[in-house]
Amino acid sequence: MANKSSVFDMIGPVMIGPSSSHTAGVVRIARAAIRILGGIPDEAVVTFYNSFARTYEGHGSDRAILGGLMDFQTDDPRIKNAIELAQKSNLKYTFKSIGNSSVHHPNTIKLNLKKGNDQIEVVGESLGGGVINIAEVDGFVANFSAQAHTLIIKADDISGAIAFISSVIAQEKTNIATMSVSRKGKNDLACHVIEMDSGIRETTIAYLKSLPWVKQLIYIPDIDL
Repeated sequence: MANKSSVFDMIGPVMIGPSSSHTAGVVRIARAAIRILGGIPDEAVVTFYNSFARTYEGHGSDRAILGGLMDFQTDDPRIKNAIELAQKSNLKYTFKSIGNSSVHHPNTIKLNLKKGNDQIEVVGESLGGGVINIAEVDGFVANFSAQAHTLIIKADDISGAIAFISSVIAQEKTNIATMSVSRKGKNDLACHVIEMDSGIRETTIAYLKSLPWVKQLIYIPDIDL
């Protein structure tokens, strides 16, 4: 099911910086990533691809990504000073750039984040007007907008898993807007990404987590990214 664009998407968000793709979209990619991680990271390796690789300093994408990693919203004036604030907060970061990658969207960022013993890899695309796509999570195809309540479930690739998870969510009286499943190989771990029109209860999340074949569950509520 294709995502519908709102008037907000077409006009663009209130933001700090010259370009919604290079600032607002970047902030949102980072804010989505830290919710997948479970908090503000201790360390971040940021790889800018293609257009971002050539312009991230001049267009403020470096400040935008650090601001998002510190959970600043797109219109937060602190983004202008994000580099200095990151250094003061002891957020260790490294910027890398790859200027000619044919397999990536023109405005792509890869984030390798660490917080304590936890680490994740997130690939995000800035599509314009502040709209983003989280293309990959830990090497799995994800493709979600971070504009809806989202479940990311890593589970054993067993028969009936998709139907069972869908039936549990149906009990919550919420509609599944999009659902995708990817895996790295036959009978390997599968990653279910489910976008929903409304949230689900903590008891339901706890139940899904308790299933022996569910290895990890991340719930991202509907928030202003």
